[in-house]
Amino acid sequence: DEADQAACVVEQVLARREEGLKLKQQAVLFRAAQHSARLEIELTRRHIPFVKFGGLKFLEAAHIKDLLAVLRWAQNPRDRVSGFRAIQLLPGVGPKIAGRILDNVQAAPPGCALLPEQPVPDAARPGWMAFAGMVEQLAASTAWPAPLEHIATWYETRMESLYDDHEVRKADIQQLTRIAATYPSRERFLTELTLDPPDATSDESGKPLLDEDYLILSTIHSAKGREWPAVSILNTVDGCLPSDLATGSEREIEEEMRLLYVAMTRARDHLDLLIPQRFYVSGQSATGDRHVYASRSRFIPNRLLPHFEQITWPEAEIQTAARDETRQAAVDLAAKMRAMWD
Repeated sequence: DEADQAACVVEQVLARREEGLKLKQQAVLFRAAQHSARLEIELTRRHIPFVKFGGLKFLEAAHIKDLLAVLRWAQNPRDRVSGFRAIQLLPGVGPKIAGRILDNVQAAPPGCALLPEQPVPDAARPGWMAFAGMVEQLAASTAWPAPLEHIATWYETRMESLYDDHEVRKADIQQLTRIAATYPSRERFLTELTLDPPDATSDESGKPLLDEDYLILSTIHSAKGREWPAVSILNTVDGCLPSDLATGSEREIEEEMRLLYVAMTRARDHLDLLIPQRFYVSGQSATGDRHVYASRSRFIPNRLLPHFEQITWPEAEIQTAARDETRQAAVDLAAKMRAMWD
């Protein structure tokens, strides 16, 4: 799945660095900016520096920080950084009111439910009451990833008034919920992500220093005209390459094929095509699967496979032969079953 794909890329990048290939001599390419979200989280978790070209860093986007702030504050109401950001998502609530609410929460005895009674303007009270009820409900919930999905549903109703490109940003919100579903618990998910203080919030990635070593992440469009000794291409599957939004005509499909060609020819010495088998999805029914299966890109048919070295990651465990006593027990059981009919 995408988690294994991210871990595989990181292990390969570190292995090449051990062999003397610097991080900035390696690049990871992808069709759309949101395809690198899981990898960015893995790189952040392992403290591996990277620079992204063609789209914002996933965890630095304001809408992602908004969502995580609400989740963190529901987890810990005394987290002033997250609470300060989360409360100001409400219309009519500014820094002064947010600070006053946080002061009251900080001074309250542990376990005291006082969010609905906080001093907010009358015009903002209906929105505040709904928000406070949601936060208290999430704080008491032990399920996962249902709390994040609940916050995402609430936040999507606010995005239209917060961002002009809200439809584009909704795709990132959906991606975050899919990533969250791969973690076993809310605590594990939150400990592997970071949220900067409000005064450090920015929608733009900072320019790297010349003497820094960092991994290159880039959309394929942004990689045109560039070249690296080693290149990995994420999600080389139908639906991503070609994009499921660009298969309506032969002309669009040919353009997608050219994009893959551009990506592959960015590699000077090493080229890895990553093909995850499963993608986790949200919004499925209670009895439905939480993932869908993916197939290799149509641009790499079976007749081309002899030109590639095929590697499975992680490697499948070798099945050991059954022990003598196990085989004997099976034979004895069969004999006993036959004896029942004699």
